Amino acid sequence: MRDGDRDDLEFHRRLSEGDRGAFDELYRRYAGAAYGLAYRVTGQQILAQDVVHDAFMALWRTPEAFDPARGPFRTFFLALVHHRAVDLVRRESRLRARSERAANLEPLVGEDPADAIAEESYLGVRRKEVREALASLPSEQRQVLEMAYFGGKTQVQIAEELGIPLGTVKTRTFAAMRKLRAALEEIS
Repeated sequence: MRDGDRDDLEFHRRLSEGDRGAFDELYRRYAGAAYGLAYRVTGQQILAQDVVHDAFMALWRTPEAFDPARGPFRTFFLALVHHRAVDLVRRESRLRARSERAANLEPLVGEDPADAIAEESYLGVRRKEVREALASLPSEQRQVLEMAYFGGKTQVQIAEELGIPLGTVKTRTFAAMRKLRAALEEIS
């Protein structure tokens, strides 16, 4: 084990006990590398700063997320930054695509208006079916789906917000999706 890794373990141990000085030292050690990584992934300074801030806040709120048995702190923290940056890029991309679709409201030349009416009618019925299927889920499963799909949160963010293990979020999501699929196939 490298000396830096040993120091990181000690700072992490102290951070777990609420030591602000240990947090400051980890910030001093990793803020630059974290920003560089986040900037390479996002391509924007402000987004990269947000990612680094969020990652350090997650570390402060839940230092127990780091398990020394799984590898060095540096690897853990930079992986956390990378995942958050990728999630942010995906979310930004979805928002941009949604805005572009909303801005392009003109019908295509030669488009049959009856097709749009039929599609809107089908979508209305399908939305109602999805809402009913969601309502039939156990509340814990419905909650993680709503946070992910309507709140735009990642599974890591959901775990942090609910104070439950990431594995529990994944299990609830998988079970909920399986139940939704079965309920919606039954209707169709």
